[in-house]
Amino acid sequence: MLGQLGHVLVGFADNIMVGELGPAPLAAVSLANSLAFIAFSIGIGFTLAITPLIAEADGENNVENGKSYFQHGVVMSVVLGVLLCGLLFLMKPLMSNMSQPEEVVTYALPYFDIISFSMIPMLIFQAYKQFADGMSQTKYAMRAAIIANLVNVGLNYVLIYGKFGFPRLELIGAGLGTFISRIFMLGFIMYAVHTNKIFSVFVSRIRLSNIKKQVLKKVFDLGYPSAMQMFFEIGIFATAILLTGMIGTNAQAANQISLNLATMTFMIAVGLGVTATVRVGNQKGLKRYKELKRIATSVFLLMFIIDVFFALGFIALKDILPYAYIEDLEVIQIASSLLIVAGLFQISDGVQVVFLGALRGLQDVKRPMWITFFAYWVVGFPVCYYLGVKTDLGAFGVWIGLLVGLTVSAIMLYLRFHKLTSELIASEEHPTESAIRN
Repeated sequence: MLGQLGHVLVGFADNIMVGELGPAPLAAVSLANSLAFIAFSIGIGFTLAITPLIAEADGENNVENGKSYFQHGVVMSVVLGVLLCGLLFLMKPLMSNMSQPEEVVTYALPYFDIISFSMIPMLIFQAYKQFADGMSQTKYAMRAAIIANLVNVGLNYVLIYGKFGFPRLELIGAGLGTFISRIFMLGFIMYAVHTNKIFSVFVSRIRLSNIKKQVLKKVFDLGYPSAMQMFFEIGIFATAILLTGMIGTNAQAANQISLNLATMTFMIAVGLGVTATVRVGNQKGLKRYKELKRIATSVFLLMFIIDVFFALGFIALKDILPYAYIEDLEVIQIASSLLIVAGLFQISDGVQVVFLGALRGLQDVKRPMWITFFAYWVVGFPVCYYLGVKTDLGAFGVWIGLLVGLTVSAIMLYLRFHKLTSELIASEEHPTESAIRN
């Protein structure tokens, strides 16, 4: 959970430190990160394929498969990092054509350039992280995240505000802090993986001559549905940023505050989703399906308990939390109303993340991809648009649409997991009957 949280704590530090510059710079960070995070989520989705494959190989003690998945995963992530960095630069003109405030776009462009380059070290880090997670060694990603955040905060302080003789770079300084901190994060986890005996069974020198088309295709086929699922989910939240930008600068700044807080709790849920992926993948390799369902249910219950506390915390502290970002009273008032909805969708968000992780551990990714598309874009987006743009609810209406989409996703993913595990348990208890039926 801490390893996943580290990703957004970098953004949290950027938001708080940029927020002191005013609503427009804060809204600019929101706009730039919304586009960058779409590309980042696609890359993360592909790297998520590494974890269940490594977990299954680890459960089976299959050394050759484990080595192969590690090498192919890293190579895929390098290529993806370069391609997505290029894609972000091609997306730059979109900022000026999305009905966003002109001053916000002006602030956002130079910051966007820098964080686009940071996509490359970030995705290579993700490959190593997902490999270590698959080996059940999650502490190294956590340590890397802690180091990255310390580096980011320190660089932000001297570069945003021009301290200790450094030039005052404002948003450019925030972008440089993020870029350099991600390089530190990558360097730390590479050193840990390549020097630690725990990983030596699967880690070998990466050679292009070892890359095989059929293995790369297997990793890709498992990764692209997860990438699209992440795209559909992150895309709806990015669209919420654009919709609030159409409403006004203050609404967009308030949306960024609430979204950043909700993203931190979401990343904690992602941490437990990775737990579900690893443990379900282990049990799948061992073909112990009753244990598989018991473990996934345990993770779900833990997530439910945590999310109840998050929900109560958001609602109870809705008038206090926004002050950590900004002192503009209108922005704070809007953000406070959005935190009520953020509190309400904590449980739906956590449930759908855990069951997505469990389904990924079963290597069932295509059906969940279509489930998330239906939940967010067929159901959620129309509600976001109508209530946010066509009624007086504004940003509050946009967030009601997010709540509806997350709830539909959670229900459908639970039903999918229940169906698959029931079939697997039946095949375990009655193998002959199941074989005849198949």
